[in-house]
Amino acid sequence: MNIKIVNKSQHDSPAYATSQSAGLDLRANLTESISLKPLGRTLVKTGLFIELPEGYEAQVRPRSGLAYKKFIDVLAGVVDYDYRGNVGVILANFGDEDFEVKKGDRIAQMILERITTPECVEVEDLEATERGAGGFGSTGVSK
Repeated sequence: MNIKIVNKSQHDSPAYATSQSAGLDLRANLTESISLKPLGRTLVKTGLFIELPEGYEAQVRPRSGLAYKKFIDVLAGVVDYDYRGNVGVILANFGDEDFEVKKGDRIAQMILERITTPECVEVEDLEATERGAGGFGSTGVSK
């Protein structure tokens, strides 16, 4: 399978860090650094324009090291098959210190997933289950 990429950034095209990595590293395509305040969020463009294989989506996910060490997360990371614009990464700082995003920093990873497009069918009732409408901790709290 191939992903077509137009790379308008100043950086190499995305690559897997190891041969068994699940995600392609995405880099910040910046002209100057951004200071991300605690509880702040910003959109960082990658300079990458992609064409996915039909039936696939790209998921933009956090890098585990940034999440663990700096409390940096990625929000709303779905790239639809038919999107052809500059791939952006919404970074959120859940830490208590400013976080500096610099030109070329690896800020996220992109993973491809096969999707299905089901048809929605309206019905009067849903089949009953043991759980029912219980959610948000209804099956117990982890210790």
